[in-house]
Amino acid sequence: MKPITLNWVLAAQEPEHLARFYASLLDLKASQGLSPHHWRLTIPGGTTLEIYRPSRQRSFPERGRALAPCLRLPPHRDPLATLLEWLEHAQGLGAVVEEEPRLESFGAEAWLNDPEGNALLLLVPVQSAPSRG
Repeated sequence: MKPITLNWVLAAQEPEHLARFYASLLDLKASQGLSPHHWRLTIPGGTTLEIYRPSRQRSFPERGRALAPCLRLPPHRDPLATLLEWLEHAQGLGAVVEEEPRLESFGAEAWLNDPEGNALLLLVPVQSAPSRG
């Protein structure tokens, strides 16, 4: 099986500001993630807190769903196809798709509920093409 990491995602109106808050509180360094609206805090022990601003095309997550586990595969050249395979596996285990999978500039993602109804994000980042020269 491919290596999967478990991270946490936190929706924020101002991700950089909230990332700096948590960084200061936890005595960590905040760094920009996949876009200017995505920030990360790497927590000792291998966990990452991903703070992001949801797309303006979507409703802001309800407070009970603003913090959720994020299962992340390594970057892939075809993130949507990889996500769809993974999603099929998750559904076979009892997960229910909450929001259809979508391809974004940073990769492919899908929100689902685990068998007990807890929100969960599956993420496959896009693999950058190697630079020439």
